[in-house]
Amino acid sequence: MKKQKKLRGSTSAAAITGSVPSHEELLQTLAAQNRPMRLDGLLRVLGLARRDRKELEAALEDLEQHGRALRLRGGLWTRPENLKSVTGRFSALREGAGFVTPMRPADDDDPGDSRWQFAGDKDIYIPAAQNGGAWHKDMVRVALAPGAQRGPSPEGRVLEVLERGLKEVPAHVVHRHGNSIFCRPADSRLPADFNVELPEGTPAPAQGTLVLLAPVKPLASDLWSARLLGDYGREDDVAVQEELVKLNHEVPRDFPAGVLAEAQALPGEPEEADFKGRQDVRHLALVTIDGADARDFDDAIHVEEQPGGKGWILRVAIADVSHYVRPRGRGCPGALDAEALSRGNSWYFPRSVEPMLPEILSNGLCSLRPNVNRLAVLAEIPFTAKGQPGKPRFSQAVMRSAARLTYDQVKACLLDKDTAALADLAAQERGEEVLAMLDKAFALYAVLRDVRRQRGTLDFDLPEAECRLDDLGRVAWLGHRLRHDAHRLIEEFMIAANEAVARHLRDAGIPFLYRIHPEPDPERLESLFDTLEATGFENLPPRPSAASMQGVLAAVQGTPQEFLVNRLCLRAMPQARYMPVNEGHFGLASVAYCHFTSPIRRYADLLTHRALKTSLGLDAGPVPAGQKLLRIADQLNRRERAAMACEREMDRRLGCLALLPRVGEHFSGIVAGVTDFGVFVELTEMPVEGMIRVEDLGDDWYDFDARTMSLVGQHSGIIWHMGQKLDVALAEVNLGRLEIRLMPLELPKGIGSRGARGARGKGAGAGRAAGGRKGSSSGWKLVSPGDGDGRSKNGTSGKPARKGKKNGAGKPAQPGRPSSRKGNGQGGKSGKNGTAAPAKSGRPGKKSAGKRG
Repeated sequence: MKKQKKLRGSTSAAAITGSVPSHEELLQTLAAQNRPMRLDGLLRVLGLARRDRKELEAALEDLEQHGRALRLRGGLWTRPENLKSVTGRFSALREGAGFVTPMRPADDDDPGDSRWQFAGDKDIYIPAAQNGGAWHKDMVRVALAPGAQRGPSPEGRVLEVLERGLKEVPAHVVHRHGNSIFCRPADSRLPADFNVELPEGTPAPAQGTLVLLAPVKPLASDLWSARLLGDYGREDDVAVQEELVKLNHEVPRDFPAGVLAEAQALPGEPEEADFKGRQDVRHLALVTIDGADARDFDDAIHVEEQPGGKGWILRVAIADVSHYVRPRGRGCPGALDAEALSRGNSWYFPRSVEPMLPEILSNGLCSLRPNVNRLAVLAEIPFTAKGQPGKPRFSQAVMRSAARLTYDQVKACLLDKDTAALADLAAQERGEEVLAMLDKAFALYAVLRDVRRQRGTLDFDLPEAECRLDDLGRVAWLGHRLRHDAHRLIEEFMIAANEAVARHLRDAGIPFLYRIHPEPDPERLESLFDTLEATGFENLPPRPSAASMQGVLAAVQGTPQEFLVNRLCLRAMPQARYMPVNEGHFGLASVAYCHFTSPIRRYADLLTHRALKTSLGLDAGPVPAGQKLLRIADQLNRRERAAMACEREMDRRLGCLALLPRVGEHFSGIVAGVTDFGVFVELTEMPVEGMIRVEDLGDDWYDFDARTMSLVGQHSGIIWHMGQKLDVALAEVNLGRLEIRLMPLELPKGIGSRGARGARGKGAGAGRAAGGRKGSSSGWKLVSPGDGDGRSKNGTSGKPARKGKKNGAGKPAQPGRPSSRKGNGQGGKSGKNGTAAPAKSGRPGKKSAGKRG
């Protein structure tokens, strides 16, 4: 008998007997290979016959189920240990897939309060079948799949869950059985339901109530036991929705004891000793101008006209937070500073705020309230009659605000010349002086606005949300905030102060954080101009350039194309962020820009104040530089994005609450986004967006053209495109999924079947409804122009006709497939690549982190 050759990594038992080796022997064989192997290769290495293939595959699959072997693309097998692994935080999508953000253990001097810090690498895409049972926000270990990519992201597989990110889970009570309640998580990204055993005598929360649970242990793959921690009440209460958003995003809440102790040790009011060496400007009629429900006042303005019409002096006084909040060292515990850095910014909600600093500072000692002494940092900037800035002067000051004004109050007095409003303000202690100063302020504002337009600034004056609540805390009204020149005046003056400080610190060579906004990259610009051309925009520049965007925006102002062009240009923009290196601010057309004007609510501004004091030879504590400053910038950028995500989700929840009682009503809207799975429509009367699914667009197959951002019917030639106006019916509001489903009341005109085929671009076919159903599955009647009045099948205009059985029993239309867009599915607009790009929105209270430039 011929002796069988023994191959590297083979086992003698397999070679001699031809049977599949044990699991341990299989793992030893995989470990001995320097690359992943296919089944045929393993058969050769192990000396097995072809008939053993199925048995070998079954053994490998068993190892895979226990996480000890990995099957890669192309049928390759390896051990997890053989692949490069990364530790990171898992961010789940709704369908089970997700992304892992690489993290590293935090250094002692790193900002933030976590044991983990962002590593700076690309996110890793995790397919749904490879999530390893990870939940949203879990810390996981991921194996990187060699060569596998999903767009710009490498692909990987979760090997193990290192740490559960969610210790507390908000959930809805679905039903009660005996002494237990069955609950479903409020965040649809979580893959498990919960069974809660109630202690004897504990009243069960009502069905639909929002509760807080602590997961205990798994009972099945999709069911966990949990403990009841709290009962928040009914979901239609805005306060309950705020709690839910705060829990979902882990918004910082109570301040640690050390922070409160340091704050309590501060004086209740500025003391005479604090005034020493400060410029006394209490005689100036400095005023604060904010929203009616603003929670903190960190900036005040004053304008003085220079004699002989030579220009103006703009004074911007900012709360001197750095006098009270100091970094650790020199006898200061630094707890306030460390907590402020960890929070990054204040977090604003319709009924509440989670401040960056304790209330004793944010709403007391540092807040520029009227008619009380306050410490401030003063910027005095001279401007010529043509709006050109001179050399600024900076100093520590003591001030006394002459009035706390609101935007609408200033508008009524200065713009509308309202007699009653003028009389009310004039009756105040320094009212006449304030009115005279505001006249000069508006004259300077008009000049500065024109100068900034001439230099090429981009103004996206998009509507923001405003809501009113009733006595029960429910949404009584949701609409657009009216923005006028009183808002723009303050923004213009804050921009001027931020630029003056940035130029000064740049020239002084002091390390600080710039607020940068890079130009759009050439590829995105090319795509933007291609889309503009394909949508019929005329007189485009011959070559795409960032400089030509202002002309494009100006050309469409006041035209039907304004909405479309503004949205497309906005989506082509990169996100502004903090950086220690100056790259300019493209959107503001500014060569040097920083954040200086809001140190009560933004840590970046507090750092700028310390750098400014250092440049003036004043003691403000150590100024971070180098890698430490870069790490602080990363921390602040992450916290800013987190706060923005909270605001977007809160706005989405407010929209759902406002529309819940209005199902069946008709609305006008405009197409704000188009994807292969449907059309996003922004309602005209409120800043709320819903979706028309592709299966509800009529009796046709639709092709998605990414170049024109449109869906084109193959047979009818019907085109759905961005900027298109239409009437819709509200078919469904799902607060749990934050989904608003709309139905078109009328189909747009088609271009004929031949034209439809010719109009299709390179986009992929979107198809019909799931399961090959034809036409609308909603029960709403769709009509082409001239076919009727758009009423539903049963002849009424307000309620959808239901599809049901022959006996007439109605059954609501079922939701279609979930969105595949990246993110948490909170209903953002779709960009050109089909990913969510949230609508610009505001909040009903004080400006959000990042507002005013």
